Amino acid sequence: MKFRIQRETLLKPLQAVIGVVERRQTLPVLSNILVQAGDNQITLTSTDLEVELLASFEVDVAEPGIITIPARKLVDICRTLPDESVLDIQLKGEKITLKSGRSRFTLATLAASEFPQIDEIHARNSFKITERELKRLIEKTHFSMAQQDVRYYLNGLMFELNKDSLRTVATDGHRLAMCQHSMNIDIDESNQVIVPRKGIQELNRLLEDSDRTVKVMISNNHIRVEMDNLRFTSKLIDGKFPDYNRVIPSNSDKLIPLDLETIKKSLVRTSILSNEKYRGVRLTFDKNVLSIQAHNPEQEEAQDELAIEYDDESVEIGFNVTYILEALGVIDTEQVILALTDANSSCLIYSQDNKDCQYVIMPMRL
Repeated sequence: MKFRIQRETLLKPLQAVIGVVERRQTLPVLSNILVQAGDNQITLTSTDLEVELLASFEVDVAEPGIITIPARKLVDICRTLPDESVLDIQLKGEKITLKSGRSRFTLATLAASEFPQIDEIHARNSFKITERELKRLIEKTHFSMAQQDVRYYLNGLMFELNKDSLRTVATDGHRLAMCQHSMNIDIDESNQVIVPRKGIQELNRLLEDSDRTVKVMISNNHIRVEMDNLRFTSKLIDGKFPDYNRVIPSNSDKLIPLDLETIKKSLVRTSILSNEKYRGVRLTFDKNVLSIQAHNPEQEEAQDELAIEYDDESVEIGFNVTYILEALGVIDTEQVILALTDANSSCLIYSQDNKDCQYVIMPMRL
C-alpha cells in the first residue's frame, strides 16, 4: 500500500468514522481503522461490533493494499500536522510509515483479516429523506431514550414506517417524545424498528442541516443510512416497543397556552432550589395564574408566578423539571400548549402551530 494525500482530505473522513472507536476494547483490532486503498479510492471503516461507519474518497493510489491502523493515533497525527501539509503513506511489512515534511511516524498494524465487517444487508424496506428532516426527527426525540434500562428495548429510538409518514419515538418509562414527518413510503404495512442509543448518537453527529438526500435501508437485523461518501450501519435492538399511542393523552380538557421563553426561564429559576436528586417542581394552575414552586432537603424554597390564560378549576401537579425543560428545549415556536386532565394524569406538551411533535410527561409525587 502506498499513496500520497493532503492532510485535510484524510482528516475529515477520519473524524467522521472515529466516533465508534472506543479507547478500551476487548478486541485489539477494534481500536484500529480498516484502510483499503485501490482503484484510486481510499475506504476507511470503523466498528464496535454494534455500529459500523464507512467513509470513502478519491485519491491517486500508487500501490493498492488493505491493513488496519491504530485509529486514535492516526487521527491525532493528522490533526497536529500543519494545515495543507502532504502525507506520504506506505506499508512496509507489518508497519505503516507516515511522512510529512520533516515529520516521520511508524505505526504498528494488525491484519485486515482480523477486522470484523458487517455483511451486505438485505433491505426489506428502503426510502429516501433529506438529511435535515432525518436529523430533525432524531433531535426532537432522542433525549427521551432510556439509559441502561433493564427493559433493553427502551435503550434506543424507535422508527415507525407508515405509508404516509415516518415517526420517531423514545421513552424511558417516565416521559415520551414522538415526532413525525409526512412522506410517502412504499411499504405494505407499518413497520417498527429500534436503533440502539449509541447508533442514534453517531447518526445524529454525522447528519448535517442539509437538503442532500440520504437513503435509509432496513433489514431484519440492521439499519443502514447512505450519505455522500459516508455509510452508517447499526444493529437493531431485538424487542417490541411499547404501544406509545396508549400513553399519549387524547382527552385532555385543560389546554393552556404558554409563552415558550417565559415558562423556560421561570422553570430554570425555580429549579435552582429543587431537590438535586429528584428535580421536582410543583405547578399550580389557578385563574389566570401559574405558580411554580420548588424546595429541597435544606429547607430552601423557590416560588415564581406567571400570568397565563386559564379559567378552569385549580390544579396542582408535580413534575421532574428536567423532563419539562428538555421537551421545551426542542420546540422552536414562540407559543406552546400544555394539555392537562387532572393532578394524577400525564401532561402533553406540543407547539401551538402543529402537533407533529408531542411530549408526554408523567406526574410525580412531591
